[in-house]
Amino acid sequence: MVALVAQETIVSLVTPENVVGNLVSRTGRHLQRYQKGRRQVVGCIPYRYKCVKQSLDINEEDLEVLVISSQKGKGMLFPKGGWEIDESIQEAALRETIEEAGVTGIVECELLGEWNFKSRAHNTDYQGYMFPLLVQDQLAEWPEKNVRSRKWMSVAEARKVCQHWWMKEALDRLVMRLTSQQLHGKEDSVGTCSLS
Repeated sequence: MVALVAQETIVSLVTPENVVGNLVSRTGRHLQRYQKGRRQVVGCIPYRYKCVKQSLDINEEDLEVLVISSQKGKGMLFPKGGWEIDESIQEAALRETIEEAGVTGIVECELLGEWNFKSRAHNTDYQGYMFPLLVQDQLAEWPEKNVRSRKWMSVAEARKVCQHWWMKEALDRLVMRLTSQQLHGKEDSVGTCSLS
């Protein structure tokens, strides 16, 4: 079964209870990480399989990804936010995904990549990291429910609506990783993750 194979190649890092606790978004930037003047942000591409197939062959059409609205209401993106000094990179990725998108699941240990970009709105340099997150639970209530909408869509639709080039690149890497793992019969484990 597809879901079973996918779970064999990824490792659960943290539980939602350890990350968010009482489901309140973190605010402020006093704990924010910076490297070489760039604010470090981290996030996830939440994904799920449309249906369980008998075949192990996975293609882009078998996947759905969850996008969220920008707080300012202009465009769609994947959940991401500041990586703070009191949490691991994986904890930050899961926390941001719960806060902004209201989903939990299994965060893959291996990054999709690292990107350097500049915010046009804030004239700030950023260093962004993205992880895949295989969604296991969609919450009815989440911290940013009143300021963000969320929508499941196909990979092709997400490419069209996602407002950031680097997130589109992360999406392409996710699709390539998931389809190549299945097509080439890779079932090797990603390994254990350090939470520091």
